Amino acid sequence: MEQLKRMAVFATVVDKGSMVAAAAELGMTSSAVSQQISKLEASTQVSLLHRTTRKLTLTEAGAAFYRSCAQVLALAQEAEQRLLELRDAPVGELRITAPVGFAGGRLSRALAPLLAAHRQLRLNVFFDDEQVDLIEQRIDIAVRVGRLENSSLVARHVADWNAVLCASPAYLAQHAAIETPEQLADHDWLSLSTQHLPQQLVLVSADGEERRLKLVSRVSCNNLIAAREFTLAGMGLSVQPEPEVRGELASGRLQRVLPAWRPAPMPIYLVTPRRDAQPAKVRYALEALRQNLQKG
Repeated sequence: MEQLKRMAVFATVVDKGSMVAAAAELGMTSSAVSQQISKLEASTQVSLLHRTTRKLTLTEAGAAFYRSCAQVLALAQEAEQRLLELRDAPVGELRITAPVGFAGGRLSRALAPLLAAHRQLRLNVFFDDEQVDLIEQRIDIAVRVGRLENSSLVARHVADWNAVLCASPAYLAQHAAIETPEQLADHDWLSLSTQHLPQQLVLVSADGEERRLKLVSRVSCNNLIAAREFTLAGMGLSVQPEPEVRGELASGRLQRVLPAWRPAPMPIYLVTPRRDAQPAKVRYALEALRQNLQKG
């Protein structure tokens, strides 16, 4: 690395025409510049400059060596400029992962203005309800819902979505009216899970009374949209994020069950591998997603 530094100093001396001018450019003293050139000549065992009291001239070897040094310096400056672009402007590939339920348009609405404003930005989105390895998959941002496990990742809590316990009118018409949380144990439960194990449902009343119920799933799905489709098909009850089923509730395709009791809210997080030194593409996307998700 020291040799690369000396090459950069040498190229600057040639470009500026004197050690004094090079020292001013590099923020060094003239003697420090002179020492760097002397060490470079000593390490290469070749004289690079003819020094007189009036000027510096290149030796034949120095002229040939300067061309290579100038190329190295240009590449270093180009690399630095590229880093500045990545820091200051959204460019390159942005890799995002999110639950399948977000494939319905929410991410596209959040990120479309960002993509339209920055033509050098490319987007690669992976929809998966399983939590992928952000480091291994080179993910910039993960949208995650629900309780997070402790990890070295950085999680930003951006919103709490209301959840709704719901069923289709067809399913409710085939069963007695549900008036208490305890009656839920007698109904078909549709859950987001990969295993047919008891699922805990927490319900809270308007006055703060809480019920914790363990329900055995009749249908378990590995993504929320599938659970929603089974619910719409009249196969049972499920908990859905209220912002994602507003249309179905308004049209009557789904109906609230036990409206006096509410399931626990669904926390939404934006997760990144690290907090410091984020490139512009990540900073801009985090803000766009935060604003969209907070709307609910």
